[in-house]
Amino acid sequence: MIIKRLFDLFFSLLLLIILSPVMILGYVLASIDTLSNGFFTQRRIGQYGVPFTIFKLKTISPKTKKISSIGKLLRKSKIDELPQLFNVLLGNMSFVGPRPDVSGYYDKLEGEFKKILDLKPGITCEASIKYANEEMVLEKQENPLKYNDEVIFPDKLKMNLEYLNKQSFWLDIKILFRTIVR
Repeated sequence: MIIKRLFDLFFSLLLLIILSPVMILGYVLASIDTLSNGFFTQRRIGQYGVPFTIFKLKTISPKTKKISSIGKLLRKSKIDELPQLFNVLLGNMSFVGPRPDVSGYYDKLEGEFKKILDLKPGITCEASIKYANEEMVLEKQENPLKYNDEVIFPDKLKMNLEYLNKQSFWLDIKILFRTIVR
């Protein structure tokens, strides 16, 4: 979809320019708070199952392995996600698409769900709106990994497959709007 890519290019560049002071401040605060480089990078599974490096602001202290005090604020405000605008600009992510996951999930899809890999991963999607408080939900579970694997991840797969079958520019705009106003 050429319109989607042009939208991604234009708005990622525009938002990088507009939000660069916020991102720089977030980087400085994350660096001071975690006593390390304020950027976090991680390999994620992208379109067609090809791994790519996602960019975020660091919210977990490398020494304590816990979310730092500034990290909590960065996560709650979603400022930690701003560096993903570089991923959108580079073309390995889009504004709207399934959230990219670590190895062991999307790269293991089978059957009809494997079609989800045809989509470019996104900053937001219906599943990320529904599970905006996923960390809090998982914290309340006796076995968070099992709950994620048996309840949340399958639900996200169904939602992402539905998006694949219904995708359009206007659906993306609707999802972006819902993400902004929540």
